[in-house]
Amino acid sequence: MTTTLKQRLRDDLTSAIRARDELRSATIRLTLTAVTKEEVSGTAARELSDEEVLKVIGREAKKRREAAEAFAQGGRTESAERERAEGEVLAEYLPKQLGDEELAVIVREAVAESGAEGPRGMGAVMKIVSPKVAGLAEGGRVAAEVKRQLAG
Repeated sequence: MTTTLKQRLRDDLTSAIRARDELRSATIRLTLTAVTKEEVSGTAARELSDEEVLKVIGREAKKRREAAEAFAQGGRTESAERERAEGEVLAEYLPKQLGDEELAVIVREAVAESGAEGPRGMGAVMKIVSPKVAGLAEGGRVAAEVKRQLAG
């Protein structure tokens, strides 16, 4: 039987607690809380699919990156390091992110496919690119690459 991503998180939480790994257990516990919150939000409680759990983990990882940046700018390096470490724990559950070259190739193909030129073509290109890179690249990174290629 294949285990769901949520079950894997629970199993890893148990292992982290047994190993007395405070960082891992705290990070996974917060992520499981976010998953549960998502499950009970809306009109009826439901079980999230692995894809939906991945989106929650991605959102949590993004929060960690933004918090680490904010702490670093505020001169709180210890807090920034903690947020980065939590982000690394979450990254283990996410699919490998696309490299800059891979992203550039996908965007280049989409620009050619859409025939878009200039900033006005951004929406058309994003419509083609987004489903191809979902979960593999952050929206901000994708938008920046599309803008760069349409400007040049």
